Amino acid sequence: MQNQHIKSFVNRRSHITQGQQEALDTWLAKWSVPYAPRLLDIPELFGRVAPTILEIGFGMGETTEQIAIARPDDNFLGVEVFNSGVGALLKRIEGSGLNNIRIIQHDAVEVMRDMIAPESLTGVHIYFPDPWPKLKHHRHRLINESFPSLARLALLPGGIVYLRTDDLDYFTQMNDAFSAAAFFERIETPARLAEISTDFERDFNSQGIPTLRAAYALID
Repeated sequence: MQNQHIKSFVNRRSHITQGQQEALDTWLAKWSVPYAPRLLDIPELFGRVAPTILEIGFGMGETTEQIAIARPDDNFLGVEVFNSGVGALLKRIEGSGLNNIRIIQHDAVEVMRDMIAPESLTGVHIYFPDPWPKLKHHRHRLINESFPSLARLALLPGGIVYLRTDDLDYFTQMNDAFSAAAFFERIETPARLAEISTDFERDFNSQGIPTLRAAYALID
């Protein structure tokens, strides 16, 4: 039996629109793969061999859609737990005619631990994870001292972990965790990642809240 871990999310009833629910009912089986404690065959899942990026917590899927459109030769495997976000991304996939996105609706740590084969990813993208700002809740943060080792197993040498947040305290913790991992080195954020933003991000940037970014490459 696998060791239990502290989850980085809380199961809660969130608002879901009629359109999102219809997308779940109509397209979930087409574009998603159920969680199971066995390794994915990524080429079979996408129907091709291509660089594959895992995006954790894609929210409403705006960034996922943008980057998948910009990089049609890459595969994007999105992990999200909430129905509203999954439904929203399903609508985007169908609306944009995308074929390079697949979804797993499950806890990200368990997906990485149980479903991602060693050295099968070229990137792990994490945009604005829940910061759990109260000190007593910091144990719920996704990026902690154990996360770099989990990412190391999944990534090919040279693979990149890309982090983006608006919470300075969490950003400091992220950098501390990866800086302590000798097998990662901090690199300049790739321009093709930095230039992609969402309406949500632009809104709080206009309020003077900066976006904090970091990228770490797995050393060969």
